[in-house]
Amino acid sequence: MLARTLESRLREAATRMPIIVVTGPRQSGKTTLVRATFKEHAYVNLEPLDVREYAMDDPRGFLEDYPPPLILDEVQNAPTLLSYIQPRVDEQPIPGQYVLTGSHQLGLTRAIQQSLAGRAELLNLLPLAIDELPHVDENDPWTTIFRGGYPRIHDQHLDPSRWLADYVTTYVQRDVADVLDVRDRSTFATFLRLLAGRVAQERNLSSLASDVGVTYPTIGAWSSVLEASFVTFLAPAWFANHRKRFVKSPKIHFVDSGLACHLLGIRSEDQLSTHPLRGAIFESWVASEIWKWRLHRGLPPDLFHVRRVRGAEVDLWIDAKRERIPVEVKSARTLSRDLLDETQRKTQGLISEEAAVAPLRIVYGGSTPQRRYALEVVPWHEVAEHRWD
Repeated sequence: MLARTLESRLREAATRMPIIVVTGPRQSGKTTLVRATFKEHAYVNLEPLDVREYAMDDPRGFLEDYPPPLILDEVQNAPTLLSYIQPRVDEQPIPGQYVLTGSHQLGLTRAIQQSLAGRAELLNLLPLAIDELPHVDENDPWTTIFRGGYPRIHDQHLDPSRWLADYVTTYVQRDVADVLDVRDRSTFATFLRLLAGRVAQERNLSSLASDVGVTYPTIGAWSSVLEASFVTFLAPAWFANHRKRFVKSPKIHFVDSGLACHLLGIRSEDQLSTHPLRGAIFESWVASEIWKWRLHRGLPPDLFHVRRVRGAEVDLWIDAKRERIPVEVKSARTLSRDLLDETQRKTQGLISEEAAVAPLRIVYGGSTPQRRYALEVVPWHEVAEHRWD
């Protein structure tokens, strides 16, 4: 098993709370992690239909047959089971007795809030972050970004294109079809490709609906399910100063860069390195790495972007505990003086207006850390070595 940053947080939560819930996209390694961490727990997978029906039709009998300590995998398939777990942990609030995993954040979170509030700790396991990958060539960002972070690709040395093609068909399209009863799979596949083409751009649902050829509510529903399934995530717009004219649309990012590449028809790292959207994909990869860094340490994402209607902008804006951290992302292997000057001009007005803001960090595609013009220049492969809290 590949080492996961979340493991220490998982063990610590199990010493305090009777229920630990681990959510994340399918195939992110949730089952492997919880079974390796809690070897003494019994294990039940709620994906098979007969097991799911037993849990739904006779929850009391099911829980009698499977007493704690217990791992319940894919618990979103039997959400009513949580209501029957609640009185059990109230009677015996033993820490770490139930470990639940789920792949649909929206429905599972709602069920936890209704039935297990104050009794459960919710943690998120995303695909592998760069510091969890078994091998990284610091001189080659495109191979890392092209392969993405799904553990099976790295653990079993699989071809990313083939595995991701199966992943889209087996999980992404199926999950959305299950939740929203999507019958026109070809139209939904078009939506996925067009969404990937807008990676690291501000979301415009009306434009997307027009291009796909469906209604605005349909696009909104499809987008929400992709976010709840950890396929995409949004970096909301930051506009603390309401007297200024700021753009208020969130940016679209993909949780896994390999999946974004696959949906764009990119089939090799060489093709990615010259692709017109390589800069946007690189920005989304950096955003995802910072998102993972925070979530894998049990922190809220608090990841934004900021742009005035006319003028200054900052690619990423982390609302950290001590100070706000502005981040610009450049895929270039070298940073020229002109590029640095342009970056300072683009961001300086925004940063100088905000209180408690850290110096600007630039994450770039090169391999050497630098400090230029009081700017901290972070090489792409060291993004996880910096603190984002």
